[in-house]
Amino acid sequence: MKGADGSELRSISVAQTRALSERCNLSCRKIEIEALRNGIIPLRYLRNRATYSTEDQIRFLESRVAIVGLGGLGGTVVEILARAGIGRLTLIDGDRFEDHNLNRQLTSTENNLGTSKATAAKERVAAVNSAVNTTTHDTFLTNDNAARMITGCDVIVDCLDNISSRFVVEDAARQAGLPFVSAAVAGLAGHVTVIYPQDRGLELVYGPRKEAREAIGAEIVLGCPPQTVSLVAAKQCAELLNLLAKRTGQLLRNKLWVVDLSDHTAEVLSLTG
Repeated sequence: MKGADGSELRSISVAQTRALSERCNLSCRKIEIEALRNGIIPLRYLRNRATYSTEDQIRFLESRVAIVGLGGLGGTVVEILARAGIGRLTLIDGDRFEDHNLNRQLTSTENNLGTSKATAAKERVAAVNSAVNTTTHDTFLTNDNAARMITGCDVIVDCLDNISSRFVVEDAARQAGLPFVSAAVAGLAGHVTVIYPQDRGLELVYGPRKEAREAIGAEIVLGCPPQTVSLVAAKQCAELLNLLAKRTGQLLRNKLWVVDLSDHTAEVLSLTG
C-alpha cells in the first residue's frame, strides 16, 4: 500500500501478526516491535504515524505503564493506551462494578455488574489489541503493596477518585523513582498534572498533605459526568504519550491543566511553592 505522501509503505495486518506469532512462538508485541525495526508498519498504528514516529511507537510497545484505578478515568485511559500500542499495562483496582458506574465507565456494562473492574479491563485490552500484555492486581494499592505492584513500570497513571489515595500513589511513585500523571474530575470540570519524584507534586494542587488527606474529593460532591471523564482521560493519555516519546518540554510538569465545560474554558496554571 501507499503512504500519505504516495510512497510505497511496507505494512503488516493484525491477521498476519497473529499468524507470525503462532508460527514463531513469539508474542504479538515482539512481532510488532521487530516489524517496526525493519521498516514495516503494523496497520493498526497507521493513523498514529503523522503524530508519532516509528521510534516513538517502538518506545510505546516496549513500555510498561501502571494504571491505578480502573473506573471512569481508568477505563478510558486503558482504552486509549491499548489502542495507542502501550505494550505492557499493569492494571490495579480492587473494586467491583455497581449500577452508578454505568454512566461513565467504559468497561462497565449491565451484564458485568458485581464483577471485578481489573478483570473487565484485562478482557477489554485483549479484545482491542492482542499485542498488549496485561498484568492485573485485583486489589487496592496501599503503602504496603505498592512497591510490589509497580515493579518494572516506567510511568504510573493516577485514575483514582479520592485525594487520600492519590497521596499513596505519589509516595509509591516517588519511592520507585517514577513520574506519574495525576487527574481528577469534579462535575463539568477537571484537571491534569505530571509529577516527577523530585517535585512537590500533589501538595501544590491540594494543599498540605495532612489536611488534604482528610478532605473529601470534589468528584464525590459534584459527580462525574461521562463527557468530563472522557475529556480529562484523553488529556492524561496525551501527557503520558508525550512523556514516553521524550517530549518532556511539552509536559504539564509543575503545571495544572484545568478545564471547565460549563463555560468553555481551559487554562494552564503554574504550580509553585
